[in-house]
Parts: sequence; structure tokens; C-alpha cells
Amino acid sequence: MRMAIVAVGLLGLASGCDFDGNAADGATDGDVHAPDGGSSASPDAATTVIDATPAPACVGRAAQPRDAIWDLDWDGVTRHARVHVPASYDPSAATPLVLNFHGYAMNAEWQEQVTHYDAVADAEGFIVVHADGTGAIQGWNAGDCCGGAALGEVDDVGFVTVLLDRLEAELCIDADRVYASGFSNGGFLAHRLACEIAPRLAAIAAVSGVMGIDDCSPGRPMPVMTFHGTSDITVPFDGSFVLGFRSEDETIAGWVTRNGCDEATTTTFDVGDAHCERHGGCVLGATVERCTLEGGGHQWPGGEAIPASGQVNGDLDATAAMWAFFADHPRP
Repeated sequence: MRMAIVAVGLLGLASGCDFDGNAADGATDGDVHAPDGGSSASPDAATTVIDATPAPACVGRAAQPRDAIWDLDWDGVTRHARVHVPASYDPSAATPLVLNFHGYAMNAEWQEQVTHYDAVADAEGFIVVHADGTGAIQGWNAGDCCGGAALGEVDDVGFVTVLLDRLEAELCIDADRVYASGFSNGGFLAHRLACEIAPRLAAIAAVSGVMGIDDCSPGRPMPVMTFHGTSDITVPFDGSFVLGFRSEDETIAGWVTRNGCDEATTTTFDVGDAHCERHGGCVLGATVERCTLEGGGHQWPGGEAIPASGQVNGDLDATAAMWAFFADHPRP
């Protein structure tokens, strides 16, 4: 493991900002409580209908509040997740689910605000969950990244597994349309989840997050979409020996090999400083797609700006683009 101790100067904590701009034994169900109070475009944004066959219905599920905070006891720590259910949610109809993980030193609420994921979930009719990491400076153990969670080898993969178990027990989830997305440290985590709990996920997407573990053997091809700014100095596009971060190229090449995709690419989006290209010909249709943001910083394209983290690309809406990608990739 190429561990990066990311409590270094690049985090920007001295200026009041973090570097992101800001199934196991012993788990319990926990509690639910109410929470505190240019043009954008996307590749394949119109392609959201993927299968006319209805998913199996659910029996005995209760109606849900639109927004709730769930508490889950895991590995001796009470963890939290913000659960957003669209107005169209029917507790008897299987509904897609997106897990959306925050960056290091951020939190679930901030990730929710930056990505505008709730609005897309409302428009498209899926559930989105924003979970919190651990530590005084919150983070995830995604291998090379980040902070106390990685250094302390927190079992965040186990936590996500327990979270999925509870979501599937209490909500009517379409098990063939469960997706993971994340920003920075959360993007690293999405890659790790794709490697280690592939049977639970249909596809993943990462913004400014690269592969953070050495051994990735998902057992089946995994559709992957990434977004990365060329001027990102926090998680550099070309990688960093000092930080121990792999490059975007290395990350994509790994997935192309695992998925048996063509080396050649097809351009799927090219507007302004945003360019997306797709590796096709993959086993079981497990496409690998990369969106490069020329001059883009450590930011979520089309999202709310994160202070002191470089340029936000406004040519591409990453949330809409990744949902279109997810909608095209149910679990085979």
C-alpha cells in the first residue's frame, strides 16, 4: 500500500479550508431522525431509460420521510447517513440507489450541497444517500487516502456493507441498480468498493479520486466513470510520488484491463474545457468512461465551488452525467 499522510500543507486547513475545499458482527439497525433544518450538459444525458422490465415489487415496506438522518452502530462507533427519498418514491416499487461519499475533511451535508444530487434524484426518481466518514477531520479508509481513517485502517468497506443491508431492509431498493459515487477521498472509496464489494454494485463514478489499493479483483467487470481536472493540485491528474497517489491514466488503464475493454476510445462529450471519452467493447458492457476538465481544479464539475480549490468547470454537470451513465449500466 502506498499510504499518503494527507495532513500535510496541501490540505489548506490553516486557511480554514480542507483540501477538498473544505457484513460484519456487531452492527445494529440504529435510529432515524430528521435532519437540521456557460451552459451545463452531460454525455448521454437523454439516455436514462434502460430496461422496460419492472423490478420485483416489495412487500411490507413503510412510507419514508423525504429526508432523514440515520444512525448506525458499526465497529464501536455510531455512524451517520443522510437519506434522501424522492417525492415519487413508492415503498412497493423497487427504486435505484446512489451512495454519494464526501471528500476528506468534508461531511455528508457539504457533499449533498456541492453535488446537487438531491435535485437530480427528485427529477429522475432514485434514492440518494450521503454518509459521513470518521474522525475529527472526517475521512474514509480508501487505501492510499486519507488521514486518520486510512492510517487507522478503519473498516469503511464493512460500514458501507452494513449501510446497504439496512437500506435494502427498510427501503424498496432495486438491487440491480445500486451505485457508488464520490469526490476526492470519497472517489478513492468508490474505486475501493468496486474492487471489494462488486456483487453489491452495478457501477461507480469518481470525481478527483483515483485507485487507492494495490489489489483490485472485483470478480466481474465493473462500469466506471471518472472526472478529473488537469490543474488539480490536491489529487494531481498525473499522480504524485510524494503523496503516494496514482495517476488518472493508471487508474483508467487498470479498469480497461479488468473489464476487457478496447484500448481505442470514442468521444462522448466535447464542450469548452470538458472532454469525455469512452472505452467500449468491454465484457458484459462494463464501459469505462473518463471526463477530463482542462484547467479544472479540485472541484465537482457543475457543482458548488469549494473554496481555495481551483477552477470549477461549468461546461459539464458531473452529477447529471454520472446518473446518465448509471442509468445505462444496471447490474448484469
